[in-house]
Amino acid sequence: MTAKIMNQIPSYCPVCMLTKVLTLTVALLFYPLSLQATDIEDIRLPDMGDSAGSLISPAQEKQLGDAFFRSLHAKIKINQDPEIQHYIQSVGQQLVANSDLPTNPFYFFVVLDKQINAFAGPGGYIGINAGLFLLTEAESELASVMAHEIAHVTQRHLHRAFEAASKLSIPTAAATLAAILLGTQSPALGQAALIAIQAGSIQFQIDFTRANEKEADRVGMKTLSKSNFDPRGMPVFFERLQQSTRFYGKGIPEFLRTHPVSSSRIADTRGRARKYHYKQYPDSLAYLLSRAKLRIMLANDPRQTLKYFQARTHQGTERQRAVARYGMALTQLKLQKYTAAREILQSLTAKYPDQPQYAYALADLAINTNHYQRALKLLKNSMARFPLNNALKIKYISTLLETGNAEKAKTTLQALDYISKKQPMYYELIAQSYAHLDQPAESHRYLAEYYYAVGHTASAILQINLAKQAEGINFYLQAILDERLQFFMSEEKERKLNQ
Repeated sequence: MTAKIMNQIPSYCPVCMLTKVLTLTVALLFYPLSLQATDIEDIRLPDMGDSAGSLISPAQEKQLGDAFFRSLHAKIKINQDPEIQHYIQSVGQQLVANSDLPTNPFYFFVVLDKQINAFAGPGGYIGINAGLFLLTEAESELASVMAHEIAHVTQRHLHRAFEAASKLSIPTAAATLAAILLGTQSPALGQAALIAIQAGSIQFQIDFTRANEKEADRVGMKTLSKSNFDPRGMPVFFERLQQSTRFYGKGIPEFLRTHPVSSSRIADTRGRARKYHYKQYPDSLAYLLSRAKLRIMLANDPRQTLKYFQARTHQGTERQRAVARYGMALTQLKLQKYTAAREILQSLTAKYPDQPQYAYALADLAINTNHYQRALKLLKNSMARFPLNNALKIKYISTLLETGNAEKAKTTLQALDYISKKQPMYYELIAQSYAHLDQPAESHRYLAEYYYAVGHTASAILQINLAKQAEGINFYLQAILDERLQFFMSEEKERKLNQ
């Protein structure tokens, strides 16, 4: 029936193509770990397109994806820690490189929420909740979830999920997707957002299917193996998810209600995993340290967290004990116990010189104790050893700004890679650089981009207007400010229409 409705949409309508991108996206948002009992391994659905068969352009999907990501920033807490971001993006890119579409753009991020969740959005945006990250007990388990999400994108899974009216626009579509996602985090909030959109005469009929889950498991497991992760991590994590449901009762997370994990699915993935040659897959220290740092970031009481890590300093392997000490040091830094933190971090840095997280934490400690030159030296040396580590670069840039080296900070910022420049922090730092260089127009311009990136378009408009009031604006910058002001005002108008 849904397919019949979709075929009735006129082929000349430009919104129809967007509607089908939305159709795919809504399905992907709820695909993460759901159950499918039917054997559909060999099914290949047609490519995404309108009723005339023409494809959605990559530019349209990218535009929708970027808008979706901005909407998420305005509604949920997305990680801004450079180290956590560097880790999750590194694992994601390792998997993408061994997927069916290794050249497709993907952006991975962590949502700072204790709920167990993971989702894929348009444009290759894939989010992992911190709660799911912490539930994993091996790096291959985390990678299995990410590989599963990547598979849904690369396999172009379709789902005629809802009918959208012809008034649908990119900002409204992005807000709708964010509202649907919020329904898995906070049902009441998600429902309220959808009602607000419906009040703008845009109706949605959402009807989810899990027809492609088995294929995503199969393709994801293949990607895992090719990326040097343990394929057995997938059934092991499914089993842990299933076991975790026993402790929730009626308060089971929405993610586990909408994505049940059955014994048959566990058996199926376990059977597939046995076909791969068995070997040991040790966790990277980066995974263990990122997991420890996330635990600290989510903790309500750092003193309890300190006890948690103290209890583990004499347990497990040498590496596990080192991770526990790292957790202690970060917690003591948070509690401003600088001497105790310094002793641990200096010891770890000396013993594990090839681990950038320890040097990063030691530099952070130096900054917190106002030893900026020491921090800059540590960071500069570490950047020379780990030239691809974007977390070190971001910390180095922020420290340069603290010490008044704005020109060098700006130059270093401009040399960052494309992925780093997608982070809102990039715009914030470059705005600070121009402020230190006494270029208020440029500073306000980039601060506007920061607010826009985190979903606050009204604040972006204010910053553009402040930029236009600055003295000495050349013709080129004036044209940029005029164009961005018109763009922001158009989006803000659209947002208000659907409130």
